[in-house]
Amino acid sequence: MHAHLTQQELSTLQPIIQRYHQPMHPPTSAATNTCTSLMVQRIEAPATAVWPIVRAFDRPQTYKHFIRACEMVDGGTAVGSRRRVTVVSGLPATTSVERLEILDDENRVLSFRVVGGDHRLKDYVSVTSVNEVISDVNSSEVYCVVLESYVVEIPEGNSWEDTRLFVDTIVRLNLQNLRNVVMANSLHGCEGLGNLRICDH
Repeated sequence: MHAHLTQQELSTLQPIIQRYHQPMHPPTSAATNTCTSLMVQRIEAPATAVWPIVRAFDRPQTYKHFIRACEMVDGGTAVGSRRRVTVVSGLPATTSVERLEILDDENRVLSFRVVGGDHRLKDYVSVTSVNEVISDVNSSEVYCVVLESYVVEIPEGNSWEDTRLFVDTIVRLNLQNLRNVVMANSLHGCEGLGNLRICDH
């Protein structure tokens, strides 16, 4: 994980990693029954442009393009709320029921746990944090480093390597799409305001 972060980024993000991501990233191997990973995505934008998209628990399809639709099961988006997402065709799943575990606006951290649905990823827990980093010690410009960690039970009949490759690919594409959405919003003059997107055209 450290190989994907510069020393400056690691120094800035270490408290967040230790508090929210470190339990998600213990040493794992093919001998264990769980698979964990931590993914990194840099976005050339401030947190105000990124966090409103990530925190929208009721609209994950905004940047998670493998999700076709989302329906809130309990109503509201407070911690403990559940959503039912419908997955696009072509994946080994159709639906997933997910419960919001953490929504920390101060530290910009969201976590959810998969609690049901038609898929093979049991006990899947994800933590995503949106972190601002100063681009240069002599500059006030900032960019975001988005960290997403997960832990999941290895499905029966699958290897640790296969499980990690599959989930890492999904998470990586989601984070790349998040960057694309943020940059497109910036290009078209859109800004985040709570859960809304406001454009100047």
